[in-house]
Amino acid sequence: MYLIVTYDIEEKRVAKVLKTCRKYLKWVQNSVFEGPITEGKLEKLKLELEKIIDEEKDSVRFYVMDSESAFELQTMGKVKEEYGFVV
Repeated sequence: MYLIVTYDIEEKRVAKVLKTCRKYLKWVQNSVFEGPITEGKLEKLKLELEKIIDEEKDSVRFYVMDSESAFELQTMGKVKEEYGFVV
């Protein structure tokens, strides 16, 4: 499966959320991660984030797709080099 994660987190927890997401996915923009992931790793990611975020103040969104080919990516401007390719 392919996953896109976006988040809006209070500043004091952002670094922990960033570090956690980087263990599983590629960082493509501020507060946006994406990449292939297994169901097991997705559940581990969610459990780790659940321990960090404040559900009253923070928001995390998971866009789960069957594969990377399930959508068309179009970009403008700078692409983070960490991702490894330019579309």
